[in-house]
Amino acid sequence: MEQHIKKKLDAAPIEASAPCRIDMGGTLDIPTFSYPLRHLEPCTFNIALNLRTRVRLRPFTRGQIKISSRGFKEATFAADAAPFDHPLGLMFATAAYFNASGIHIDIESQSPPRSALGGSSVAAVALYAALTKLVESETRANRPDRRRIALAVHQIEQAAAGVPCGIQDQLAAAYGGVNIWHWLADAQQRTFKRQCAVRRKMHRTLERHFLVAYCGKPHISKDVNGMWVRQFLSGEFRDFWTDIIICTRKFATAIANGDYQQAVVQMNRETSIRRTLTPDVLDTVGEKLVHAARESDCGARFSGAGGGGCLWALGEIENIDRLKPLWEKTLSTSAAGCLLDVKIDSKGLVVE
Repeated sequence: MEQHIKKKLDAAPIEASAPCRIDMGGTLDIPTFSYPLRHLEPCTFNIALNLRTRVRLRPFTRGQIKISSRGFKEATFAADAAPFDHPLGLMFATAAYFNASGIHIDIESQSPPRSALGGSSVAAVALYAALTKLVESETRANRPDRRRIALAVHQIEQAAAGVPCGIQDQLAAAYGGVNIWHWLADAQQRTFKRQCAVRRKMHRTLERHFLVAYCGKPHISKDVNGMWVRQFLSGEFRDFWTDIIICTRKFATAIANGDYQQAVVQMNRETSIRRTLTPDVLDTVGEKLVHAARESDCGARFSGAGGGGCLWALGEIENIDRLKPLWEKTLSTSAAGCLLDVKIDSKGLVVE
């Protein structure tokens, strides 16, 4: 196995890339929520962004795995002893799934580290696809089964994390585009259904209706998600989650119909509910960005589980144009804060 890997990588590095995402209705993709709330037909809306994460596989020392990724300390371990509780543990766990060794995994992300855009799951999707090409036939690897990869990476992530995890990040990375993901919570059949919310020919129009900002502070999703999970399991705030599902469904329908005024109402309502559940979900910069968005008749929401990272705003084009300089001024007070230059990614996972 290792000789085969070395021979193939000596010939040429193997590469794969996938996009990150912004979202509405995240957390509902976690089985803890989607199974008991199945009767409410939960869904999550997300937009894949052209901030792509690229994974390159190169040959390395026999029996070893090396991972390099911006924002993380470079790590090298024996392949059979690589820790899954490491900051790069998901990557080690994905490599272990393939029994891979003697490789250098080089991860290059165009999104800021720990920006709440789904970066680690995106990297795992790209890595899974690259490793598939490394160990399987060229024909199969160059035509990735997006559904199979997203499901496999989700299961690997849950196993490595030791807690239930969502799957929206993997799906956005695999499929790209603008989608509504319906959580069917049916273990015997399909666990999700994909609904295209905005077709590719309308992506340029939609791009004029939103902004994405990095607050300058990295997020730690486990902190916020963990609190939501504990609250839900204890029976607290169940009615809040019912309202979050209703907001998300109305928001997704509004976007699909091009009704941005209704989408703004639902986005702001959902953000308010989340802030009631976890007041610290926004930092100081995030609070100012949300306030400015609402003053400009736009909606604003943190990406993912919040607690730092990115926010995005949505609204009519004239309102977004008015909001942009206000957000730029606010972000200038943060050393690393900035508006991100993004477009919608329609490609999804690409194996090169």
